[in-house]
Amino acid sequence: MAQVNNTFQMSDTVSKVIGKHTIKTGFQYTWYKIKQNPDLVANGTFSFFGSGSQSTGNGFADFLLGLPDFYSQQSSPAFYESAADGGAFAQDSWRIRPNVSINYGLRWDYITPWAEKHNQITTFVQGVQSTTFPGAPVGYLVPGDPLPNGGRVRPAIGLSPSDNFSPRLGIAYSPNFSDGLLGKLAGGPGKTSIRAGAGRFFTAVEGLTIAYPTGNPPYGLTYTSPESPVMATPFVGALTGTNFIQQFPVNVPPYNVSPTNPDTNIDWSRYTPISGAGSVFRGNKTPYTMSANLTIERQLGSNMLLSVGYTGSLSRHLLAVHSVSPGNPALCLSLSRPQDVAPGTLTCGPFGENLVYTRADGTIVKGTRSPYPNTVGTDAVYQNMGNANYNSLQASLKRTTGPLTLLGSYTYGKSMDWASSIQEQVNPFDFRKEYAISAFDLKHNFVFSYNYELPFEKLLHVSNRLTQGWAISGVTRFSTGLPVTFQSFGDNALVQVQNNGVNSVSIDLPDYNPSLGPLSINHDPRTNPLAFNTRLLSPNALGTFGTSSRRFFYGPGINNYDMALHKVTRLTESTSLEFRFETFNTFNHAQFDGAGAVDGNRDDTQTFGHILKSQPGRVSQVALKLSF
Repeated sequence: MAQVNNTFQMSDTVSKVIGKHTIKTGFQYTWYKIKQNPDLVANGTFSFFGSGSQSTGNGFADFLLGLPDFYSQQSSPAFYESAADGGAFAQDSWRIRPNVSINYGLRWDYITPWAEKHNQITTFVQGVQSTTFPGAPVGYLVPGDPLPNGGRVRPAIGLSPSDNFSPRLGIAYSPNFSDGLLGKLAGGPGKTSIRAGAGRFFTAVEGLTIAYPTGNPPYGLTYTSPESPVMATPFVGALTGTNFIQQFPVNVPPYNVSPTNPDTNIDWSRYTPISGAGSVFRGNKTPYTMSANLTIERQLGSNMLLSVGYTGSLSRHLLAVHSVSPGNPALCLSLSRPQDVAPGTLTCGPFGENLVYTRADGTIVKGTRSPYPNTVGTDAVYQNMGNANYNSLQASLKRTTGPLTLLGSYTYGKSMDWASSIQEQVNPFDFRKEYAISAFDLKHNFVFSYNYELPFEKLLHVSNRLTQGWAISGVTRFSTGLPVTFQSFGDNALVQVQNNGVNSVSIDLPDYNPSLGPLSINHDPRTNPLAFNTRLLSPNALGTFGTSSRRFFYGPGINNYDMALHKVTRLTESTSLEFRFETFNTFNHAQFDGAGAVDGNRDDTQTFGHILKSQPGRVSQVALKLSF
């Protein structure tokens, strides 16, 4: 993608000390302008997931036989995108006593969603016909289109709330007890500090909310075949023989179209069913996080510091993705048997949500999707409705003794969310259904670092450039692995929400049956490649989403050592030469951690549950650095 960014920013801060108060106030404003020339898949791509209507069940075998699951092709002109965020704040740092201070303040944020200069983005509003493009599918709108409430679709589609106020509070206290039990616990004046803070923090809207919707029909096209295609003729369906319209190249409407200057010349049959057209939800609000922390630090002796604390957060209105018009599983199941349909006509099954069926009594069913008509396919909505939370206990101990510095830290935490990224869709019928531990969660994480200045001067009783400046340092880490994420490319749920312009993964999950035995999580895969007992997880039953959680246990963890030998040689008063010899994964221990290390895709019949990836082995490097 060729992209030109321009950012304009101004800010100012004023502070004044009045007695025990330090008062600050200020503002900032940032305006983003982007010209984007998408470098899309203009020549098209075939996908082989081993789950389509003509699949053998093995993606590689399908590739060799020329039996693709999907065909995708894209076309898009240049876009001119912009957004802005501004804020103002006032705060006071009040030193109540020498050992007590309070910091409190209030911030106001005004954050606009991303807009496109020529309104080349889309949204969905049920039951409303576009007046800019009268031939568009019902509910498919662009900025400027009238709404039933008398308003219009906003240029940025989403909301720009003016009530984004964020209170902040921080307290620092150092007990000065010197006698009794409290004195022993605090260690005396100046030996202990207690800090607590809480606040609300708004964040700017992700640029992806404009990057994906630009290029939707009629301003471009992301074509995804409604059914598995014939490889030699990708616009012909392999199941029904339907000859779908070849829409490329796309003729983009002029920039001046509007409700008062509508474009009635577009042949919308070239685009329907519209698939892969991600759109912005018009009720989107600004994402924010409420966080709090409490930390106690205690000096132990003259050279040791202990810190123990809690950190937690609640996030609201996070960006998530869901299908705008999923298939109706019950409707498809009612058309899934030969006796349910007219003789010689199609039965409903996976990936058949946009096909036309004839019931045994002659009733025509134009697809199984709702609430939008059959002219809408696998389209996504970007909606700020996701929730997440994080809680953790954090502890560290630091000791400095002459030339030796030691630091150990430990975190016991848990992060949970509805979706860890927009690559994970939420269930369109129940947004909370996929609530689980986050894809990036690390339950236990221990890190130990050290630095020791080697005493060659004392050992050799010589002080010169050869004996000075030597040191050895390192970082050792032990942690649990990342959670195993279950997913599927299939459509047993009969909703077909994948290939929506964002991702190719469905919301199907396996059926989990713990009565079949223990999960048997394997944390040492060097002898057994299976990370868990796969017998407990089977493909979800037709018309269901699966009984397993998206994530509920962790994969292999980390056991790693990094070490370095370094020397600093002073050449002159202002010039020095540093030599470093570093090794990463010093003991060449196999590390099977990382995202995607365990195959959680139930469609991968040969490798499901296997540990497929590992981190690099030992890496060594030598470096010289001249400072002057």
